[in-house]
Amino acid sequence: MLLIDRVKISPLILIVVLSLFLMACQKENNQKKGGQALISINGKEITTLQLNDELKRSNFRIDQYGVASKQLLENLVARQLIVDEAIRTKLDRSPDVMRARERANAQVIAQFYLQELVSKIPKPSKSEIEEYFYQHPQHYGGRKQFELEMIRIAKNELNDELKEFVRNVKSLNDVIVYLNKRDILFIRNEMVRSTADLPDAVVAKLLESKKDQVIIIPESEFFYLLTVNREKDSPILLDLAAPQIEKLLMNQKYKQATDSEIIRLRSLAKIEYLNLPASVNNGENKIYRQPILDPAIANNPSLSEPSPGGLIEHGTNNVQ
Repeated sequence: MLLIDRVKISPLILIVVLSLFLMACQKENNQKKGGQALISINGKEITTLQLNDELKRSNFRIDQYGVASKQLLENLVARQLIVDEAIRTKLDRSPDVMRARERANAQVIAQFYLQELVSKIPKPSKSEIEEYFYQHPQHYGGRKQFELEMIRIAKNELNDELKEFVRNVKSLNDVIVYLNKRDILFIRNEMVRSTADLPDAVVAKLLESKKDQVIIIPESEFFYLLTVNREKDSPILLDLAAPQIEKLLMNQKYKQATDSEIIRLRSLAKIEYLNLPASVNNGENKIYRQPILDPAIANNPSLSEPSPGGLIEHGTNNVQ
């Protein structure tokens, strides 16, 4: 999967760019290796190598390859027809397509270079996995589970008066009465979360809280008012946790290796920043970098958009 910036590109142009790029790669691959022709479209062949490459990149099981082959073959036909029509109408020469093809080409080359780099990283040893397990008891052997009651309100609704009221309140129900009297909108919910699902700072507050005490937890756009209804032990044994820890440690090694390689390459290169916009110059050390290595290639967990509810409601999924 390519990492494509969220810019305004016509869906047709995007389809054509990806199709042109993929077909160019496949054309070069076929020139080098050949392959038995399966279909001819206006004199252009679709080969077994192309079909096998599509199968390799798909998520079909081996027992599904028969049906999948027919589907993927038709996809290749459709792709070739789109490319032929785009070339006939000279869309492949448009500035938008040329720029997107150049970026896609650079992105794929960079991804496969880093894929080759991380493929040499050894898997975490048994001792590394055990060390991580015992260093993070709140996520595994000493994991606890909380039954929580929650109120979520907009950040601008939490004023000093409400904060003071919450500090002295006896229960979350009293807070609800307070909010209703003042017509403050809120969402009430009950949930179960473990110490592995929540940030360590939140866990510390929950563990220190007393019965019926209301805790204020800030997030990006909301404030959460939480109370713990029940707490119980919920440990995970080492054997069950080992695969998860191995994946987590591999992800850490991937990041360390790619960051180190970028630092090494920067030290060898002559980099000059020319004609930068004022907004970039004023940023100084505030650099926000998008991942260069596609998480799918590195076998990392997929990155998702922030959810409206935030970490408390949806959990952090293995907070480190």
